[in-house]
Parts: sequence; structure tokens; C-alpha cells
Amino acid sequence: MRKTTFLIDTYLTPDEAFHFARKGLARRYPDRAHDHDYFEVFLIESGRTEHWINGETQTLEPGQMAFIRPDDVHAFCADRKLGCQIINVMFRRETAAHLADRYGDTVGGRFFDARGSQPEMHTLGPVRFSRAVAVAEQLQTSDRSLARIEEFLLFLVNRVAHATSGLNASTPRWFAEASSAALSPEVFRQGASGFIRAAGRSHEHVCRTCKAVTGLTPSEYVNRIRIDYAAQLFRSTEESIEDVIENCGFENVSYFYRLFRNQMGTTPRAYRQANQRDPFQQIGLPKS
Repeated sequence: MRKTTFLIDTYLTPDEAFHFARKGLARRYPDRAHDHDYFEVFLIESGRTEHWINGETQTLEPGQMAFIRPDDVHAFCADRKLGCQIINVMFRRETAAHLADRYGDTVGGRFFDARGSQPEMHTLGPVRFSRAVAVAEQLQTSDRSLARIEEFLLFLVNRVAHATSGLNASTPRWFAEASSAALSPEVFRQGASGFIRAAGRSHEHVCRTCKAVTGLTPSEYVNRIRIDYAAQLFRSTEESIEDVIENCGFENVSYFYRLFRNQMGTTPRAYRQANQRDPFQQIGLPKS
């Protein structure tokens, strides 16, 4: 497919940091695909579309979100019956470079800084899809400032897309949605059974897919989430170790201790002592 290049200055005035669009896609491919001199994030809001991207064709549905880089060449063709509504946010190269530099531990090599042949694609479960639409609606009516676009992108990275870390565009949609659901305490407290119930597939099918996608069994996958959650509670609350264990859905205390040590490299008590700080007492002050 032939291509043309879209330019950010066509859409933005010099004092604007981003462009927001919420629109229906055409029901046929354009004469040319396009690349850009800017970055963009798009979210499929309703309907369905074919997405031709870097020589490959994807079928995208509601809840799928992509971080598009300047050199990505792509084009859309909405489903003739369903159409397709899309939310699109474009922003300058300088913004992406600043965030990748400032938050390299989170963004480096991921999201809009992905290095693969295809841009990073995320499939959002219902909760995170609603969250993404809500924050996009706030952006839609905001001033076009640098602070606003940085806030939006960091929210996507930390509160929306992060749920599907380690998954890619080839991951089955149902598995990505179950992975998103598994971050909820209401689901992970039930262990593997809660994850399998959220997936809506047979036990055997979920086990095979989980192993293929993550290299882990459903129990191992959910237990990693539970231990991460426990570690955050140890860092930020004064809940007793027993209460944290119960909050994470573990009934066997020794099993929790074994998992925690294997994943975090230390005991819960030692982890809390090393990582918890009292915000009302400065560390290192000389005694009077």
C-alpha cells in the first residue's frame, strides 16, 4: 500500500501539545496508508475495524488500544455493518522523548517507546476499558496543555495498560480480559479458580493458554499478583501480617510465607522493615 506522511503542525497550533479526536471510521480503506511525524494513542470504542499496520492486517474490537509510533505505517477500514467509533490522541515527539527519559524504568522500551516491528497493543477488560474512556473524556474537554497530555499518558501507562504487561497483540482477547480482571482483589482472592471463572473457558483450556502466554500455570500467575499486592500493603499500611494474608485470600500461612520469600527474596516482616517509612518522622535526625 502506498503511503503519505501526516504532520503534527497540520493539527496543532504552536501553543498546543496534543490533538483529540472521537469519530467514526470510514467503511473503506483510504487510497494511501500513512505514517507521521508524531505519536498517537487510539482506543476502539465501539464497532469493529480492520487495521493494516506495517504490512499486517488486524481485526480490532472495543477495548483494544494501541500506542502508535511515528514510523508505523497504517490505515483503517471499518466494518460495513457495525462501523467503528475510535478515540485518537496525537502528541509531539518531544513529549514522548521526555516521558521515556524521565520514566525510563516504566516506559523505556514499552508503550509508545516499544522497539518491535509492531506497535504495542493492549486488550482492556471491562473495568479498564471504562477507565480509559472516562479519562479520555476528561482530556477531550481540557485545555491542550503539555501538563494535560503528560497526565493522560501516565494514567494510561499506570492505571489502564499496565494490567496487560507481558501480553501482546497475539494474546487471545478473553485471556487478556481475564488477566485484567485478575488484578482485582475480588478475583485474585479466589486463587486460580477466580481467574478461570473470569476467563469463562474450561480449566484445561485456560491452563494451556496461560502456560503458552506467560510460562506459568494459572495458580502461579495469580499467586504472583497476590504476592505483589501483599508487598504493597506491607509497604503502605500497618495491617498485621495475618490480616494481609487474609486480604490476599490465603488460608495456609506457611504457604504464603514460602511464596513471599520465593518472590520477594525475604520474609514479610523483613520486607516491611526495609521498605516502610513513617511520613511523620524524619529518618536520620540526631537524638536530642
